[in-house]
Amino acid sequence: MNGMLMWAGIALAVIVAAVGAFIFLINRLMKLGFIQRFGGSKKSRKILLSIVIIVAGFAICSIWMSAINAIIVLLHVILIWAICDLIMFIIRKVTKRDIAREINAIAAIVITVAYLCSCYYMLFHVWQTNYSLTTSKTLGSLRIVQFADSHVGTSFSGKELIKYVEEINSCNPDVVLITGDFVDDSTSFVDMKDACEALSHLETKYGVYFSFGNHDKGYGDNSSRGYDGTMLISQLEANGVTVLQDDIILVDDLFYIVGRQDKSEETQRGSSRLSAQEIMASLDDSKYVIFMDHQPNDYDNEEAAGCDLVLSGHTHGGQLLPVNEVGVWIGANDKTYGYERRSGTDFIVTSGISDWEILFKSGCKSEFVVIDVTDV
Repeated sequence: MNGMLMWAGIALAVIVAAVGAFIFLINRLMKLGFIQRFGGSKKSRKILLSIVIIVAGFAICSIWMSAINAIIVLLHVILIWAICDLIMFIIRKVTKRDIAREINAIAAIVITVAYLCSCYYMLFHVWQTNYSLTTSKTLGSLRIVQFADSHVGTSFSGKELIKYVEEINSCNPDVVLITGDFVDDSTSFVDMKDACEALSHLETKYGVYFSFGNHDKGYGDNSSRGYDGTMLISQLEANGVTVLQDDIILVDDLFYIVGRQDKSEETQRGSSRLSAQEIMASLDDSKYVIFMDHQPNDYDNEEAAGCDLVLSGHTHGGQLLPVNEVGVWIGANDKTYGYERRSGTDFIVTSGISDWEILFKSGCKSEFVVIDVTDV
């Protein structure tokens, strides 16, 4: 419920901000010299010309990227333009010189383009993030590669996933864990199938394991994308991936891998999932336990149950400044990004190897995670 409220709140805030941004832009544009000249003495004509420019720009961005990305662009134009307004106001006060509004407008547009290009790069370039952990349990050394939130089709196609498979292979992983949202509601069947085939090229000692996120099974009848969760499982398993749904695997008599059902089973699908305590009750507590749990919002129970390592995604690292920590503030998530240790439990949240729909990341980056665990 908290997650749904978060997204509803964000959607409402975006709509309100977009309306405010629209009004702000009209006000700024109609004061520019070329609008003044073409609009003449009629205010209504100036407003109309401003609206035409804004609507045309928004339409071009929507066709090029999507409506939601056009809104993101619009909001950044407004924010940066407002900052430029403030800077110009200070300069005028200090220098006692008047500065043409056109200079302010050009500066705002140039800075916005440069900033959003950097945000675009933060999404489309994938980094490797490393963590080193220790355990008192007998494990030897274990190299885990985790990735989540590929949302195949957003920043790369199913076939293009092979590039990141090759990068992961170069890390010499013992095991690869995919912690949900491998595909999206809009991922085509072809892209899903190609992405699953790319996973067959992963080279590991102990295999590849998958747990569901909130998008993987899709919503409704899935007619728009042409497959459901069962068909996704079939393709994953056909390519050597072990799918875990509240399932436990004991690997080489050394460590457990637990793949939890996603929380959306309870909140959106009318189903259920086992609690962390129920899962852990059946395990040998002398062995290392890795929990794959897509949404990072059950930390208290996972810590109390005695999990050793909990791996999550879902948050996309907070996606965009300045709303990165909204999920934590409203209690939808226990953590937005990175590493945390509580008692004997290590928690890691990845920002994801890609993203859902939005083509920009700020205050975060795309990544896959390499975790080296050694016993002491």
